[in-house]
Amino acid sequence: MGISRGVASAPPNRLPRQGKLPLRSGNHSRNEERTARSRHTEVARTRGSHRPLLSSTPVPNTPQSNRRALIESLGRHRRGRIYLSVLIFLFAVFALAAQAPTLPEVISVTGDTEFVHDPSFMKQGGTWYLFSTGAGPNHQGELPLRCSKDLRVWTRCGSVLEHIPDWIVQQSPLTRNLWAPDISFFNGEYHLYYAFSIFGKNTSGIALLTNQTLDRESQHFSWKDCGLVLQSREEDNFNAIDPNVVLDKNRHAWLAFGSFWDGIKMRRLDERTGKLSSSDTKLYSLARRKRPENAPPNPAGLPGNWQAIEAPFIVHHGSYYYLFVSFDLCCRGTKSTYKIMVGRSQDVTGPYTDQNGMPMLDGGGTPVLVGNDRWLGPGGQSIRMGRKQGLGHDHDVMVFHAYDNKTGSPYLQVSSIDWAGGWPHVALAGSNPAKP
Repeated sequence: MGISRGVASAPPNRLPRQGKLPLRSGNHSRNEERTARSRHTEVARTRGSHRPLLSSTPVPNTPQSNRRALIESLGRHRRGRIYLSVLIFLFAVFALAAQAPTLPEVISVTGDTEFVHDPSFMKQGGTWYLFSTGAGPNHQGELPLRCSKDLRVWTRCGSVLEHIPDWIVQQSPLTRNLWAPDISFFNGEYHLYYAFSIFGKNTSGIALLTNQTLDRESQHFSWKDCGLVLQSREEDNFNAIDPNVVLDKNRHAWLAFGSFWDGIKMRRLDERTGKLSSSDTKLYSLARRKRPENAPPNPAGLPGNWQAIEAPFIVHHGSYYYLFVSFDLCCRGTKSTYKIMVGRSQDVTGPYTDQNGMPMLDGGGTPVLVGNDRWLGPGGQSIRMGRKQGLGHDHDVMVFHAYDNKTGSPYLQVSSIDWAGGWPHVALAGSNPAKP
């Protein structure tokens, strides 16, 4: 509207037709000529002051067709500015939507998912391989293996070992099965750490198997028994089970482990051998439970239930290392009270603190997942970061077990992880969650 008024309000043309100005003799003629030229200049200046601000094309003496073209050109220019403003607005809306937090999703699983306990998983090629503690009535082989192409449909695809190695039988004759495998890849090999023990005792050990591939069809497939890595004895204040290997920002390998007693510990590994480092022999403490007031005395030779913390798993996300642990009691069917807790640290060796700033060495821990009216005692967690598994930066995944509320059997559970606010959030099918 303003542009049209600017064109229409230009003063009428009072100038002579194109050509030379009429001349008269003498000074009078020359004065008239100068006066006419002065008027010509004044009119031009006056008309120039009415030009639209968006155009540099002069309006006076423009034929009607040229004026119409000018108006259309100015209209296109204005519409272009409007379109640009709309695009900027839509871009801002989409950017805000992209930053909005997303909810974690339950990844529904089918197939051979019953009797999965303490799962650990990794992808090679197009196949996911999931290792777990042997459980269930049909105990065949040690460290059962399940396979999937999509994390949803799982089939049993053998066991890592046919039986408990002879050297473990000799050292721990009461061991009945192998526990809590942890799969990792470094120094060009797959490393499978696992534990042997007696339920309720800390006379335990962590052992190592290595392999060039997880593909059973490959000619290079063969598990190599590398023997003992770490052992705990009755006089120790820790329990050498539930191993987890994490690589720090410098690709140095660390072994986290522990259950009950004085909580979660850590040792540096030698990346060449997969065994304990000889240059760093420190036993690091990462997390423990805090004794509550009026706690009953511990059973003779056993830790109290208030000391229940185990199953460490550490991942690096953003500027922090996140230590996931399982609080409370597993392996009790419908009476299981496991829950997943977390703390974070800027150093792999700690100190780890929860969302409220409470150190995990003082009993701190932020709840990640608790049971509900469908699934009880979620825990024994393992995590794969999506960018390292070809899933994308925002597709981190956790696997864990939970107990059926009717049968008490452990089942495999899978969930995506949402990191809104710098803390992990995980989903579990069902409703009415228990109190943390």
